[in-house]
Amino acid sequence: MSDETVKNVFVIGLDEANLPTLQQVPGADQLRFHQLLTIEELQVGEVDLPALLDKAQGVLDSFDGSIDAIVGYWDFPVSTLVPMLSERYGTRSTSLESVVKCEHKYWSRLEQQKATDRHPPFGQVDLSAEPPCPPDDVTFPMWLKPALSYSSELAFGVDDEEEFRKAVAEIRAGISRIGRPFEHVLERIDLPPEMNGVGGRVCLAEGAMSGVQVAVEGYVHQGEVTIYGVLDSIQYPDSSCFLRHQYPSMLPPPVIAQLHDISERVMRQIGMDSATFSIEYFYDPRTQEINLLEINPRHSQSHAELFQYVDGVPNHHCMVRLALGEDPHMPHREGSYAMAAKWYHRWFTDGVVRRVPGPEEIARIERETPGVRIEVIPAEGDRLSDLPGQDSYSYELAHIYTGGADEAELREKFDHCVAALGLAFEDAPAGADAARK
Repeated sequence: MSDETVKNVFVIGLDEANLPTLQQVPGADQLRFHQLLTIEELQVGEVDLPALLDKAQGVLDSFDGSIDAIVGYWDFPVSTLVPMLSERYGTRSTSLESVVKCEHKYWSRLEQQKATDRHPPFGQVDLSAEPPCPPDDVTFPMWLKPALSYSSELAFGVDDEEEFRKAVAEIRAGISRIGRPFEHVLERIDLPPEMNGVGGRVCLAEGAMSGVQVAVEGYVHQGEVTIYGVLDSIQYPDSSCFLRHQYPSMLPPPVIAQLHDISERVMRQIGMDSATFSIEYFYDPRTQEINLLEINPRHSQSHAELFQYVDGVPNHHCMVRLALGEDPHMPHREGSYAMAAKWYHRWFTDGVVRRVPGPEEIARIERETPGVRIEVIPAEGDRLSDLPGQDSYSYELAHIYTGGADEAELREKFDHCVAALGLAFEDAPAGADAARK
């Protein structure tokens, strides 16, 4: 194949876990994937957005070939770097403003309420006030979260004034890591009057939502919103931490139809185009109430194998084809399995990792159990509380992807893998923080 027929796709934060899945998108033999910045550069420590932009531009400027697409499947700063770099190098992406309307949690709520009433009560929390006070319109129990964060970092469920004050103190201490660089992004946008003075280091309070969690994935091409999948997000018992994402959703068809409708209306309001999205909701089966939790201006790389197992194509396909100016036309139920799940094997107390399986051991487990892929997160000797990017309540030990005929087979494969991995820990050193609650 001549170089003229190969398209160069630059992936911001391309990682080893996603490269094999990217290489299985339709037409991958005509694509060449290039890493643009590492995960460590993008997600560890305080984000230096101007430095990241300079480094990325240096790589692209020195590239001897065509730059056909610039894509990413991570949250900030990747999500905002994609439109910034795409504008500079003439590749396709949605606008920076549409990304920020999704990622800035307060601005996103302002936009959502223009399109739907399916969201919780919300308001700003003045972090400089002493003592800090909840917004008038939001009552306990509530969630406190920065306007911008990775995953569930610095997100706290609070039931009373004391828990509220403790959460505010933690958010005050940690909000600048992402909030300060996010202000560089806000400076590039003409903000509406309702966003005057809000900035990137703002805290949001939202009414607690109940029910089961569900994710809606889709894309926008030439202004038309397409939903290609709905997934269930199932939590550990008595915890807000995910146990697994499961595809396809087991919710009743009328509920799924409502989720489609709300998602389409909200994404038209946001004004996204040539991009994928993933919207998280709560659905309460008792009241049949639907509440929008948050909008991610990118598809979920966590779901890539699930779509591949069930539909025959990973959802990375949509991201790549849109960036190349094409409608992805995602296939449906053409995969090897009727159901699939991504499981989160977690530990809920601190500790030091004393044993992890090596690559050969993991490969053997995968060979012996068809329809399974395993990613172990810590290394031997790691202290769990030192791992980057963890939520406020638990530590991720492994991601285990399973495909099967039904839920029972998915769980059987997960249980088998957890036992076979043989992860071992010892208590954290004396004086370590107490177990997370």
